[in-house]
This record gives sequence, C-alpha cells and structure tokens, in this order.
Amino acid sequence: MLKHLILCAALLLPLGPAFAVQPDEVLPDPAMEARARTISQVLRCPVCQGENIDESNAEVSRDLRLLVRERLVAGDSDSEVLDYITNRYGEYVLFEPEKTGANLVLWYLGPAALIVALGGALIYLRSRRRDLNTPVAGLSADEEARLKELMGD
Repeated sequence: MLKHLILCAALLLPLGPAFAVQPDEVLPDPAMEARARTISQVLRCPVCQGENIDESNAEVSRDLRLLVRERLVAGDSDSEVLDYITNRYGEYVLFEPEKTGANLVLWYLGPAALIVALGGALIYLRSRRRDLNTPVAGLSADEEARLKELMGD
C-alpha cells in the first residue's frame, strides 16, 4: 500500500505547478483569465525567484495572481497591470526587465564578455600557430659533436 502511495505521489509531483492557480482565483470570463495567465507567466515569484507566479505555490504568488486579476477586472490593460505591479514591487518581479538605464549593462555585458573571450582565444591561437611555424635553429658544430659523443657514435 505504501509503495502505491509513493508511486502516486511521484507521478503527481511534476504536476504541482499546474495546480498553483486555485479554482477560486479563476475568472469567469475565459478571455480575461487567459490574459491573467499570460501576465502571471512574465512575473517572477519574489520568494521562489526561479518560478513565475503562475506556477508558484507561495502565498505571495497567490496574492500577486489575485492582484493581477483584480486589476484586469478594474479595466486595466496588460501593460497597466505590469506597470502597477512593477511600481509596487520593483523591476525584480519581471523576468525580462526593461532595456533602459542600468539594465542595459545587464543586457549587453554577457554578449560583450563573449565577444572579448572569443577575440582573446583567436589571438592566442594565432600566436601559437606562428610559434609552431617558426623554424628552429640547428645545432652548432660543437653541439653536434657532443651529441654524437653521448650517443656513442
């Protein structure tokens, strides 16, 4: 019996995020509910950090989901809802922050670092190739004589 319970729990575990939105949160209008779900997928859970509020079971995510639906029922557009929540909780709740101001550093630092690293690797590989193609000076007459002496020739 215990094995069956563990098996059922293991099978239902991946479905956990699908049950994050509670039935009492769902709006009666399917179009408005779809908008709420779309908005909820671009907002980060302040507690979980790696999940959006649509998938998170944290209490603050539930509060944010209810707030999104409340704002939509009040007549706000999708961007007005996002602006309202961003003003209240900061840009941290957005999975993709705006590409303005100090955020530009975050958006462009990664690609810039990649370009610099690739350039450094290219310079290193070219210098190695140049070193391999440089002819090695032959042995002097004294060195050849010493080598023959050591080799026993």
